[in-house]
Amino acid sequence: MKEKILEALKNSEDFISGEELSRRLGISRAAIWKHIKTIKDQGYKIESISKKGYKLEYSPDLLTYGEVRKYLETEEMGRNFLHYDSIDSTNVLAKKLAQEGAVHGTVILAEEQTSGRGRLGRAWVSPKSTGIWMTVILRPNISPFMASKLTLIGAAAVERAMEEVGIEAYIKWPNDIVLNSKKVCGILTEMSGEMDRVNYIVMGIGINVNTNSFPEEINSIATSLKLETGREVDRKLLVAGILNNFENLYNKFIIENNFNQVIDICRNKSVLLGKDVRLINGENIRKAKAIDIDDDGELIVEYEDGVLGKVLSGEISVRGLYGYV
Repeated sequence: MKEKILEALKNSEDFISGEELSRRLGISRAAIWKHIKTIKDQGYKIESISKKGYKLEYSPDLLTYGEVRKYLETEEMGRNFLHYDSIDSTNVLAKKLAQEGAVHGTVILAEEQTSGRGRLGRAWVSPKSTGIWMTVILRPNISPFMASKLTLIGAAAVERAMEEVGIEAYIKWPNDIVLNSKKVCGILTEMSGEMDRVNYIVMGIGINVNTNSFPEEINSIATSLKLETGREVDRKLLVAGILNNFENLYNKFIIENNFNQVIDICRNKSVLLGKDVRLINGENIRKAKAIDIDDDGELIVEYEDGVLGKVLSGEISVRGLYGYV
């Protein structure tokens, strides 16, 4: 009901009376007043004048469904949209909800994460209302051995969405987005499945959007869209763009078995290809040159002895020889 009231206020250029809202929505004027108070508590500025009603003066930078949906072009992605002010981890909650039967395309998004995690259990800094911290629940009918391709679909969708808001970003295979050789986005894909089937996949996407600073220990490798472009970036547009692009690329892969566009994006926007890299597998480190990304999304490398090899997504960490990329 709160979302319906907010939508009515947004669609009205003038004041709208409590009586009119009550008539439209079929609830009492007292209930309207209580919902208005809750909306104000979220940061919306609403002018109230006796005998005239309510008028929306200002909308805060929030990533609620009501703020994002007007930009959504999807059928499934983000149509079940859960927004939280603060949460420990969107991936943790997504796995719980997936186990309880949450539908395909469900999005869990938080303004702040208190225990965000990246790959290999690394901490992910998620300051309040400055980034995009969201997880999408997926239920693909694919072999578990194909699940790693979804990470590349996620990376391609983020890159496309950033391009749509005027930002040229690059992909550090398989799950990071970088600007000026620093990490701006990480993707964490986790699967629950059996030998021959996927029960569900949760894909966490963390993006430093309007973050102004980072802890000293990661300052040399992490950045934000704002720091690199010098401007505030509309988080709502970016969330919707990611979901729109993801659904398009995901459906091509799942329905049409077409992975070509994803591979083209990952190749053309790769920050690794042609560079010397370190392949880190626990304490084992090997030097190689990143040569190509094959049609299955695996990284082709040439080792120092001239032998070619394939690196599977999620198998190891890839770093530049002299830095992050």
